[in-house]
Amino acid sequence: MGTKSEGLFNDARTVIPGGVNSPVRAFRAVNRDPLFIRNAKGSHIFDVDGNEYVDYVCSWGPMILGHAYAPVIAAVKKACDNGLSYGAPTENETVLAKLILEAVPFMDKVRLVNSGTEAVMSAIRVARGYTGKDKIIKFRGNYHGHSDGLLVTAGSGLLTESNPDSAGVPKGYTATTLLADYNDKDSVEALFNANKGEIAAVIVEPVSANMGVVPPKEGFLEFLRDITKVNDALLIFDEVITGFRLSYGGASEYFGIEPDMITFGKIVGGGMPLAAYVGTKEIMDVVAPVGSVYQAGTLSGNPIAVTAGIEQLKALKADKDIYKRIDDYAKKLEEAYKNNGVPVNRVGSLLSPFFTTGEVNSYDDVLKCDTDEFAKYFRNMLSNGIYVAPSQFEAMFISDAHTAEDLEKTINAINNSISKN
Repeated sequence: MGTKSEGLFNDARTVIPGGVNSPVRAFRAVNRDPLFIRNAKGSHIFDVDGNEYVDYVCSWGPMILGHAYAPVIAAVKKACDNGLSYGAPTENETVLAKLILEAVPFMDKVRLVNSGTEAVMSAIRVARGYTGKDKIIKFRGNYHGHSDGLLVTAGSGLLTESNPDSAGVPKGYTATTLLADYNDKDSVEALFNANKGEIAAVIVEPVSANMGVVPPKEGFLEFLRDITKVNDALLIFDEVITGFRLSYGGASEYFGIEPDMITFGKIVGGGMPLAAYVGTKEIMDVVAPVGSVYQAGTLSGNPIAVTAGIEQLKALKADKDIYKRIDDYAKKLEEAYKNNGVPVNRVGSLLSPFFTTGEVNSYDDVLKCDTDEFAKYFRNMLSNGIYVAPSQFEAMFISDAHTAEDLEKTINAINNSISKN
């Protein structure tokens, strides 16, 4: 542990719960203290002790073009000269909204917010307001932010009562959240049959990326599209991670599925706090001030965040070969893990090695992973100059800034790190 990082962490713990402002950053799952980062450029990050790492966290996904991408930085600096926040409409909010809608042409309107949690929370409220129903279906292992009604874990069976997965969440807040198993059609059908006419929406990560990367089985997303239509429920894709990453049109384009609503975050803000939810005109017109579903935010559509988002989306739109480049890179890393006998799931430029045996297709499969082995692997990778997510249950993110040299160094680190386990 570097002395500066250690000192900063000890200081942070005196004024910040656990010393971090988001739990996974504490490195508790990998049995060490966290690095404190000084700066980042391209595919590399640098800690306060002067160590340099090839970065596969990429701020948990937004830095698809690499850190400190020059056009984004220049535009943000220029925008700052005009003031940081107005609490009033700006032209660029419409510019960004149009860019988003060009990527998902079956949608009509966008509401900008500040975080993925806020986008999902709002989309669910809209779904309930639009349908006049209260219940929603979510999937075990899918993470949709930390709003009260979505912090739910499964009981002994799919049709048992839902219990909160966090202290401070009253049980009543999760009573209308029903739990199904990701990639299990029968579990979804059972919930619809047991709650006829009561389900407002199904929300799903089209590629589960918060229990490690777990792709949808063939036909699963199509099934969700069909069963929601038959039951007059909305299908919401949570694309906070997959949006603008699997393709410019996100998972809906990648898999050829048109949900009723989509939530975006991370990439859409270019690294700034910005997110969005989108839907058809009919659905989105229930949102205030047009309709009766209230949602507001002082910093929503913040001019600096909007500027960053515009520049990032413009770059992705102009060079869609980016997706082939980062997918090819990820495929080579996938092969390196497999060559070392480690199961790995990959969808496009998202991938996760799993320290387990057999395939990983569900939440129950993920729970079989050996987290102690992962922790050893993480520490070995870090000592080899590679920064991956400090949890077995997160994704690796590839950026267009990663180079052939980075790839060679990473593959060597994988070979060394796994052989030492």
